[in-house]
Amino acid sequence: MRRLINDPYDVVEEMLSGYVKTHSDYVKLLEHDGRVVVTTNPVPGKVGVIIGGGSGHEPLFLGYVGKNFADAAVIGNINTSPSPEPCYNAVKAVDQGKGCIYLYGNYAGDVMNFDMGAEMAADDGIRVETVLVTDDVVSSENIEDRRGIAGDLFVFKAAAAAAAKGMDLDEVVAAAKKCNDNTRSMGVALSSSTIPVKGGTIFDMEDGDMEIGMGIHGEPGVRRGKIEPANQVVDEIMEHILKDFLLAEGDEVYTLVNGLGGLPLMDQYIIHNHLEEVLREKGVKIYKSLVGNYATSMDMIGMGITIVKVDAELKELLDYPVDTPYMSIR
Repeated sequence: MRRLINDPYDVVEEMLSGYVKTHSDYVKLLEHDGRVVVTTNPVPGKVGVIIGGGSGHEPLFLGYVGKNFADAAVIGNINTSPSPEPCYNAVKAVDQGKGCIYLYGNYAGDVMNFDMGAEMAADDGIRVETVLVTDDVVSSENIEDRRGIAGDLFVFKAAAAAAAKGMDLDEVVAAAKKCNDNTRSMGVALSSSTIPVKGGTIFDMEDGDMEIGMGIHGEPGVRRGKIEPANQVVDEIMEHILKDFLLAEGDEVYTLVNGLGGLPLMDQYIIHNHLEEVLREKGVKIYKSLVGNYATSMDMIGMGITIVKVDAELKELLDYPVDTPYMSIR
């Protein structure tokens, strides 16, 4: 394992401590709960926006806590959901009397523990609603059963903008659901990530192999084979996305080429170059694009493509100004 850490059982606490020291003008840890990152610049009088999940996907989730984005992020162990108590503590920390929304990827442990946090908040008279992100097209034929991967970023952004604009909880939920309904993603892995407490990889992959459709925790994809040229990989991923997500000539999309932690930016821009060609050939216009590491799997070599079909409402929400350590829109 080629990592620079100390005690592998302390990596999350040490990371969080280093993160809030680095970005103290944006965030802090709750005094009584070191697994909850909260904004130091709250916008008064709005719905509380809480995101979260397992660590190891940085800058997801903690990197998107800040002004007009998430009010809090609840952080679990590596690839592990946070426990119910921090989920509840996040609500207590950010609720301003208008309720809160939980936003996270659709994984069983997260669903169970965040739901328990919401029940604890309900006992205090605080309404908490949940929207699960389900953008990974190959993880299930049923959309409601799909995993949430890099599409998290857009769903979080849409909901947070709605909250910052002063919308009520039901309207914030509707904005999140609309963005999720219009978001599709799929990825490819060329290696496993390495887990500190294990001292090695999650799964075995031969040098020179890739797995199309693999999830960010190493969940099985649709096929494994030898690494192919970037354009061929993009074509295969987009074939799956476009089969599931019909785009018509004249539609506009927001795109993301998301690095999983170990793929060079050079490669990611090569991927975007062909992605633009594929969409242009279909008469689909790219409204805006992102390229970079937005939702990683530690040191996994790989990437994912996310497509968000946008209209005037989603454009306004996704363009709404934010200021966080890992996203700034003015």
